[in-house]
Amino acid sequence: MTYVIVGNGVASVGAIEGIRKVDKEGRILVVSEEQTPTYGRPLISYFLAGKIGLDRMSLRPDDFYDRNNVELKLGARVTGLNPDGKTITLADGSTIAYDSLLLATGGIPFMPPIKGLAGPDIYNFTTLAHAEELITLSQSIRKVVVIGGGLIGLKAAEGLFDNGLSVTIVELAPRVLSAAFDDVAGGMVSRRLEHEGLHIRCGNTVEEILRDAEYSRVIGVRLTNGEELECEAVVVAIGVVPSLTPAKEAGLQVKRGIKVDDYLRTSATDVYAAGDVAEAYDMIADDARVTPIWPNAYSQGYYAGLNMTGKKSEKHPGGLAMNAISFYGLATASLGLVNPAPEDGCDVFTFVDEEEQSYRKLVFRNDKLVGYVLVGDIDFAGLYTGFVRFQLPLTDEVKQDLKDGRPSALLWPEHDFETRWTPECE
Repeated sequence: MTYVIVGNGVASVGAIEGIRKVDKEGRILVVSEEQTPTYGRPLISYFLAGKIGLDRMSLRPDDFYDRNNVELKLGARVTGLNPDGKTITLADGSTIAYDSLLLATGGIPFMPPIKGLAGPDIYNFTTLAHAEELITLSQSIRKVVVIGGGLIGLKAAEGLFDNGLSVTIVELAPRVLSAAFDDVAGGMVSRRLEHEGLHIRCGNTVEEILRDAEYSRVIGVRLTNGEELECEAVVVAIGVVPSLTPAKEAGLQVKRGIKVDDYLRTSATDVYAAGDVAEAYDMIADDARVTPIWPNAYSQGYYAGLNMTGKKSEKHPGGLAMNAISFYGLATASLGLVNPAPEDGCDVFTFVDEEEQSYRKLVFRNDKLVGYVLVGDIDFAGLYTGFVRFQLPLTDEVKQDLKDGRPSALLWPEHDFETRWTPECE
């Protein structure tokens, strides 16, 4: 049995561990465009800021691939997929045959149609190579504009600021972290960043990159409100879109991502997809979504790996949007449905203490917790997560305990505690 995994992120690691749980002998080949073995992608912001070195970037021990008998083909780009012939084609024209294939190609940076974007001094921030570029850049410039106030943009901005640069974040939405937070939580994060010295422009975006006439180097940006900001480089960190080209050209069913069923199978026989490229079931939305979240990618990869062997048939429990990050000591966490629409029929509870920089938002639907936002005090985030993930029915008394900031696994119904809190759920 030959397993081929395209992509070398956390979904790939999950797949390797899933395969090896049930198949110790099959050949595993990982093909990746990047030049490095798997690393902790969320750690690139700490690497950029100089808080950790390359020695701490590894996602698994150095002997992970040898121990699991995995072959690596790095610096190789997949340009074609032939599901009928069960082969993939690489940019150098060579082909690789597979018995079972996983597409874990992740996402690529979204580049908006901005006047002047094409040319030098434009950067992204999704890979280790991007972080290394920005470290080098930081040694030769003073001012940078980051387009995007989501998680990628904020962590890029923080890392660049820690390297001594003047940083301005430009975000189209009325707040930073608009997808994961609400106005209160976003405002708290913005104030913390501004207190440290970063500059934030929300409710605005860049309409033009300004360049000098002689060398076409970046000298600034013009915002939609007419304001001009001086800078020597621009980091485009609006987000990522699934890397779909080989799947589309091969005729796989694709919408926002590669469509997969509950077992992570695509529309092609013996072809699976996992991670940021997969459009899979979301347990809170009760629908298929692309959920580009690191823990979700590992989980999907692991279940895909089990199922790729043909010796297991395990349904993936479903994705769950989540974020947990700290901004200069201000801890935050969010999970599930955090900004419900009126038609969602949700009951929303909020508690805020501006002086203590503490915020708690709980979203209930049909007497179940379906989402939360925590800022400042996040000690009980894991327990709140359990209530969301297991979709436990709540009595009025238990719901009040959650609102009061007193979640406890002991509040779970005995049956749920015994049957659901297993090592597989942790």
